[in-house]
Amino acid sequence: MDAEVEAVERVRELLDKLEVTRARLEEADGEEAVDVLRDLSELAKEVQGEIDRTRRSGANAQP
Repeated sequence: MDAEVEAVERVRELLDKLEVTRARLEEADGEEAVDVLRDLSELAKEVQGEIDRTRRSGANAQP
């Protein structure tokens, strides 16, 4: 499988997780909301990591 396709699939998976977590936040209250926000923060870090990996691999692929 092509590295670009794999990267897109990973980003889609992360976006799906993000949407599920965002929906949890709408239903959460008090302490649970704090936990969900922590989860969203972790997902944001994963998304940023994936973006950084994709940028690095794109820069390495250029002649």
